[in-house]
Amino acid sequence: MLQFLIKICRFNFGTFEEPEFKKFLRMGFIFAIIIGVYWTLRILKDALFIDLVGKMYLPYAKTISVLALLPLVIIYTKLLEKTSRERMLVILPTFYALTILVFCFLMIVARGSNGIGTQIIGYTWYLFVESFGSLAVALFWAFAADTTESVSAKRGFPLVYAIGQIGGIICPYGIAGLPHRLGLTTDTLTMLILFALTISIVPLVRNFLRVTPKNLLVSFHGKNDKKEEAKHQHGFLEGLQLLVRHKYLIAIFFVNFTYELIITIFDFNFKIAAGTKYSGVALSHYLSIYGSSVNIVTLACFIFGISNITRYLGVTAALAAMPIIIGGALLCFMNIDSLTFLFILMVGSKAINYALNGPALKMLYVPTTTDVRFKAQAWIETFGARASKQAGSMFNMILNPLQNSFGALVGRGYYLTLSGFLGFPFVVLWFITAIYLGSTYNKAIKQQKSVC
Repeated sequence: MLQFLIKICRFNFGTFEEPEFKKFLRMGFIFAIIIGVYWTLRILKDALFIDLVGKMYLPYAKTISVLALLPLVIIYTKLLEKTSRERMLVILPTFYALTILVFCFLMIVARGSNGIGTQIIGYTWYLFVESFGSLAVALFWAFAADTTESVSAKRGFPLVYAIGQIGGIICPYGIAGLPHRLGLTTDTLTMLILFALTISIVPLVRNFLRVTPKNLLVSFHGKNDKKEEAKHQHGFLEGLQLLVRHKYLIAIFFVNFTYELIITIFDFNFKIAAGTKYSGVALSHYLSIYGSSVNIVTLACFIFGISNITRYLGVTAALAAMPIIIGGALLCFMNIDSLTFLFILMVGSKAINYALNGPALKMLYVPTTTDVRFKAQAWIETFGARASKQAGSMFNMILNPLQNSFGALVGRGYYLTLSGFLGFPFVVLWFITAIYLGSTYNKAIKQQKSVC
């Protein structure tokens, strides 16, 4: 059966040795749990926030997330300095699992009351889910890059992404939409299931490290990791210092920033339209269909060989294709206005990013030092994503004043025009940056040297 799966995967991902294939299957299963929990939390994040606070306050929640995440990043970086990476994959899932239980209780209380307390719970819940998407996913991929050589990563990481989409397909619709299908009025059952799934990451990671051969847990740098770590100072700002000192990392930051900036504009308009038509568990159910659809399309992209762009044309082609696609999506966004179109737009934009851009970006961390993979990457994917979402949210804040001043139709027209003036220059710079990142990565891999 295993040999049959290896043969099936050969076209889309490349040729695996049996122990290597088993490694990526285990890694992919862990990632499927993380992605499944993350997508389900994302659905509840928006649905519960809209229910507790209101849909027009979504940009404000995204805006304050940058400052709110700072203490968590400080704690996260301190823990990276004082504990092993393996223990971090125990500490972080345990923290998130227990916190989900706490919110489960708070939501029961909040449903029966109104006022400032309910709004505080709504904002805190929103920020909690945002932190999971940044820290938990970043930690997993830092761990993956730290235990995989570059050649193996080129075929293995897309496979891990593909397996991860299975969790993203099953969990959002299967868990987030369950209360609506059972006729329940709250999301308590969903949150209890999320607690169980999150805590299950701990034994899965321990089993992965126990059964995977040691020679398959060697990174790009192998035995030189300790020498590289010795070159760097410690401190929670080290990740930021590494980021601003190296143009390679700044370029990765910019690519992340630009994608999230434009997607935040798309996402806000989609959530506004969905929140206008649905509410409560019905909104959770609708968004669960959206979440599962994203991952179904992403998996389809893998099955039909989109990862072959990276394998045959290289990392540069994969990175450069994304700004072209998003540029086209932006043009369509400016000219078509309906919930159905926004649904399709968000599904397509997210799926292509996960299937094509995501694995290519993760590969960029392979020819970097341990500190970059664990510390700078956390800053890029936490504050980079938060800063871009903040920028996009600040832009989205102009929609309501424009509509109040010029009317709903004319005000939205101005908003869409300004979206183009903001987005298209960023897309052009994104394309240029992608070419630079691809060429720098290829040179580093060819010379077997660290970029930074």
